[in-house]
Amino acid sequence: MKVLLIKDVFKLGRAGDVKRVADGFGRNYLLPQGMAVLATPGALKQVEHIRTKANVRRAELNKEMGGLAEQLKGAYVTFPTKAGETGKLYGSITTAMIADALTAKIGATIERRHVECQPIRNLGTFKAFVRLTVDLNPEVLVIVHREGEAPELPDEGTPAVEEPAAEEPVQE
Repeated sequence: MKVLLIKDVFKLGRAGDVKRVADGFGRNYLLPQGMAVLATPGALKQVEHIRTKANVRRAELNKEMGGLAEQLKGAYVTFPTKAGETGKLYGSITTAMIADALTAKIGATIERRHVECQPIRNLGTFKAFVRLTVDLNPEVLVIVHREGEAPELPDEGTPAVEEPAAEEPVQE
């Protein structure tokens, strides 16, 4: 099925592009969500109009999210975890955990589906990208260290964003 994208679709294309997609994806997702229309000759005449509107909308969105991108750029989060002798974690650090840590410190809501990285299962420093818009993808460092040990933090010029400490149970 050939469709004309009306909106930017992650991992597919930008507004105004004509793409060939699977019938089910087009019929069940793109068309009902209003992200695309069938690529008919009449719709293809509107390609330039759709592209100009999308460029204006994309520029506005980039301007809005620019401040948040600057806050996130070069930020880092630390996770104290339990790990075996080889450095393998008991569990993993997920995108939801990274998003929650960033939301707690930055103050802006970051959803887990906007954080791009594989689940982290070892000690060390890893890179994650926060997909704010098609063009804005700031990089965030994720530092995973053993509980009780000090993490290896990046240079001092980097703003600190740390996971809130877990509440210790009060013993009476």
